[in-house]
Amino acid sequence: MSRDARWKALLELLVERGRLEVEQAAAELEVSAATIRRDFDQLAEQQMLVRTRGGAVVHGVSYELPLRYKTARHASEKQRIAKAVADLVAPGEAVGLTGGTTTTEVARALAVRSDLTSGSPALTIVTNALNIANELAVRPQFKIVLTGGVARPQSYELVGPLADGVLSQITMDVAVLGVVAFDVTHGAAAHDEAEAAINRLLCERAERVIVAADSSKLGRRAFARICAAESVDTLVTDSAVDEETVRRFAEAGVGVVAV
Repeated sequence: MSRDARWKALLELLVERGRLEVEQAAAELEVSAATIRRDFDQLAEQQMLVRTRGGAVVHGVSYELPLRYKTARHASEKQRIAKAVADLVAPGEAVGLTGGTTTTEVARALAVRSDLTSGSPALTIVTNALNIANELAVRPQFKIVLTGGVARPQSYELVGPLADGVLSQITMDVAVLGVVAFDVTHGAAAHDEAEAAINRLLCERAERVIVAADSSKLGRRAFARICAAESVDTLVTDSAVDEETVRRFAEAGVGVVAV
C-alpha cells in the first residue's frame, strides 16, 4: 500500500471513530507499527490529526476530511446517484454544481452523456468548485462559469463575497447540491458557514434544486445550514434509504429518487 493510500485510509478511520491506536491501525492496514507511528507523526506535522500516547485523535471538535484525502467510500452509490442526477438535466440547461465528491461524480456523468457531445453550448455549468471546473473545461461543448472567491483547501470550493457579484447576475435551471447532512427538520447543511452561504445563493438563483446525497447523509445535521428541506425539489439517494425517511421527505414536498 502506498503512503498516499495509507494516509487516506488512516484519516477515514479517524473521521469515523475519532481515535485510533497504533497497533489497531497497523493490524487493519496490514503494515508495521513503526510505519503507522511515522505516518501519524507526519500527519500531525500537517495538522491533519493530533498525536496522543500510543495513537492519534481527530484534529478539532468538528472535523472535515479534506477532499484530496477522501477515499472511495460509498463509491458505487455515488456513481449511481450521479448518473440519476445527470439524467434529470436537459440539454442546453444552465446547471449549478457545488463542490464535493458526489457532485464531482455528477460532473463526470454529465461529461459522458452521449446527447451532450455537441451544442452551443450543450450545457452551461456554473460552479464554485475548482476541481469540477478543471475537469469540465476540456469539454468544448460545455460553457464553464466559475464564481469568484477564496479557495477552501478542504473542498476546493471558492467562497466569500467575491462570488456574489457573479451569482447575482445570472439564473440557472437547476442547482445540484452536495451536502454533508440533509434532514427534514434541519434542512441541507455543510461543515463551513462560508461554503453554505455560496451554496445557498446557488439555490436561490436556480429554478429547481436537487440534493445528491447517499443515505448515510440523511437524517443528520451539520453546523452550517444551506437551505430548508422545503426549498429542495428532488433528493437523489441510494436504495439503502429507509421507507420512513422517504415518507418524511415526501411530506415536506421533496421528491425522492432512490437508485
